[in-house]
Amino acid sequence: MALNLPAVLVGVLIGLLASGSYVVFWKLRYTAQVREDAIQRSLAVTSGKVHEQLIPYLPGFDYNPKDVRFLGSPVDLVVFDGLAEGEVRRIIFVEVKTGRATLTQRERSVRDVVQCRRVEWMELRVHRPVATGAA
Repeated sequence: MALNLPAVLVGVLIGLLASGSYVVFWKLRYTAQVREDAIQRSLAVTSGKVHEQLIPYLPGFDYNPKDVRFLGSPVDLVVFDGLAEGEVRRIIFVEVKTGRATLTQRERSVRDVVQCRRVEWMELRVHRPVATGAA
């Protein structure tokens, strides 16, 4: 059986062109999907950050927006309930989640410490050095 070398080379070349064009097509399609996914995730994160800032002003928020302080991390908000009236009744840590978001490990650890009432008050006094006058 004699090999027809030009026919084999043409077959290999056609195979390489076909597989190469498939890889290029797949890469373009996959890249578009990855970009779309990244855009959707970015929009979700941005939406969540906007909600964190606006939630004290939306209907259904049970506290006076004047009593709320935004932290952002490791919890979103701290509510000093009653601060605007001059007497703080309690302090509430608030983590805002949208969609199917869940608490991160850091957020869970903060929640656990608060729920176990391992919260303390510390007063730190800083004394400024007294400037000595030089004539």
